[in-house]
Amino acid sequence: MKILLLGKNGQLGYEIERSATRVGMNCYSLDMPQFDITDRKSVQEAVGKEDYSLVINAAAYTAVDKAETESDLAFEVNCSGPAHLASSCSKKGVSLIHISTDFVFDGKNRMPYRETDPVCPLSVYGRSKAAGESEVRDRLEKHIILRTSWLYSTHGNNFVKTILRLARENEELRVVDDQFGCPTYAADLATLILRFANHVHDVLPSVWGTYHYCGKGVATWHTFAEKIMELARKRAVFKCKRVRAISTEQYPTLAARPAYSALDCSKIEGLFRIKRRSWEESLGEMLNGMVSP
Repeated sequence: MKILLLGKNGQLGYEIERSATRVGMNCYSLDMPQFDITDRKSVQEAVGKEDYSLVINAAAYTAVDKAETESDLAFEVNCSGPAHLASSCSKKGVSLIHISTDFVFDGKNRMPYRETDPVCPLSVYGRSKAAGESEVRDRLEKHIILRTSWLYSTHGNNFVKTILRLARENEELRVVDDQFGCPTYAADLATLILRFANHVHDVLPSVWGTYHYCGKGVATWHTFAEKIMELARKRAVFKCKRVRAISTEQYPTLAARPAYSALDCSKIEGLFRIKRRSWEESLGEMLNGMVSP
């Protein structure tokens, strides 16, 4: 079985490639500059190079605030790119797992979002990802769109690493406490994706579609930051003495964020018999690998 992974340099792509290597899976990985998802020819050549059983698209424009001033580029990467990819996969008869986001929702819910809830993104980033989902659905039957949220890992830029860096430099951190979501360890998501990859030939037509996957449990950015510091202090000394809760209004950003974007994962749990770990447990594992005295 051959897998094509796109976006290997991102935090999820890094974890997928590392996990695939560890279990001996045949995974061919690409990223810029060797591969450009916005270029139709580049996509066609990548998909057509080998007889792949599955393509995993972890390539994305993820700079949420910067997207507000780079909307054309965000849509090229997050919408046009998946459109090229889905068309190429359709021509080759290859299945596709495409990664999406909780930012396709507007955050007005007070219960975790289900896959059937209408999308209503607040930002350019969210709109570009929602548009990319639509392109995949329209162009390719054999697809899985996997929405996730608040992704972090030991690789790349993410909230956990930012908090740790700031905690070494400041006595007090100010973190938003009125936005709710589900922290997700990229290594956990990678394990799920590769588990699916092992059974791609057994998937029934009714299984193709959209799914949610994230860490178990809901947090605010503030409670997430407090837990990061609680666990990190057991492993090292930090300058930070307190994590102060603030409102979204006290921390303005270019892009609007959903106030509540927790994801209901019961569909994927039931269908694929997935047992999710709590985000706290996964966070502890991640910190074991990167925080030392």
